[in-house]
Amino acid sequence: MGFHSYSSPYDWSRVTQYKNTARAHAGGMVDLSIGSPADPVPQSVRSALTDAANSANAYGYPATAGTSDLRAALLEWFRTCRDVELEAIGADVVPTVGSKEAVALMASLLHVGEGDVVVQPAASYPTYEIGTQIAGARVHKVADVADVDSWAHLDGVKAVWVNSPCNPTGQVIDAAGMRRIVDAARKIGAVVLSDECYALMAWNDANDAPENREASIESSPCALRSDVCGGDAYGVLVLYSLSKQSNMAGYRTACIAGDHTLVRAMTELRKQIGLIVPGPVQAAMAAGLRDMAAVREQHNRYYSRLSTLVEALRAYGYDAHMPQGALYIWVRTLGDDCWQDMGRLADLGIVPSPGEFYGAPQYLRFSATASDAQITEAAERLHAAL
Repeated sequence: MGFHSYSSPYDWSRVTQYKNTARAHAGGMVDLSIGSPADPVPQSVRSALTDAANSANAYGYPATAGTSDLRAALLEWFRTCRDVELEAIGADVVPTVGSKEAVALMASLLHVGEGDVVVQPAASYPTYEIGTQIAGARVHKVADVADVDSWAHLDGVKAVWVNSPCNPTGQVIDAAGMRRIVDAARKIGAVVLSDECYALMAWNDANDAPENREASIESSPCALRSDVCGGDAYGVLVLYSLSKQSNMAGYRTACIAGDHTLVRAMTELRKQIGLIVPGPVQAAMAAGLRDMAAVREQHNRYYSRLSTLVEALRAYGYDAHMPQGALYIWVRTLGDDCWQDMGRLADLGIVPSPGEFYGAPQYLRFSATASDAQITEAAERLHAAL
């Protein structure tokens, strides 16, 4: 059967004209569109990669399920950072070549297909929808996945995507909401797919005061936490990535954790099709998981940048607020739609993401992953435009 065709508005070539306009600005372009990290990779990660460059896991074939050291690091990280004892709840874990391939192939790896339904948030990361489509299944979008009545009575639901903290909206679902989703999905035999890639970028204790430039690291509720899953990983899968917490987007380091039966079946499939994290990168991933000092430093950078952007966007006229989590400011447009605002901002040399890419054409997404200098420059231009 192979992959099915897909359709998506997620086409960055549509932004090219706005980037060209922004580049012509006297100060050049400030790109706040794609959320690609701009900060250095932690030294601990670089050292681990170098040290492993000629190890047995480099010149030999690496383990699909991860080295014993990486698996130990993942168990430790879930325990200390997410309050989850994977082994105690019947969960397993497998490293993935970044989170995007895991998201895109999830429905296929779960054997979801024609006649099946996958639920997802209406405003969300486009790859959820693309992954469902290439598996041949049908997408059902809802305003709020935690409103289980909006999907729990549908026929054919086999999986439910959850994204908390959410890209692009920044919404965080509390533990009670996560528990409702898990309970409702189990009743109908659906798998919960919880994308928690921004879990350590939760700003729950944040306020909008510009002088408050630091927030404590507090994890958003994990779908595998005992008060959410009832101490049993059955029917629950969680995705996590080091791309943002450790600036390792180019390393392609992420993981799937959860229901051991599902994870082990996926691991066998991944082994057969070569979806294996390179050996030296596995060592780097383990180092990134353990270097919480570097994670805290990056966390505080992002908090400061978000605060600066919120203040500047408000001054310009947007109803901007600190997100509950993740690394993006999600605002309603001032003009008729996102493209009109894209043009106006491009004249200032600023390029955000059009909300249409995420299913909401009346919104814009501003990324805080640009450098401090770029964020400051954007803020100055927005203030000067008043």
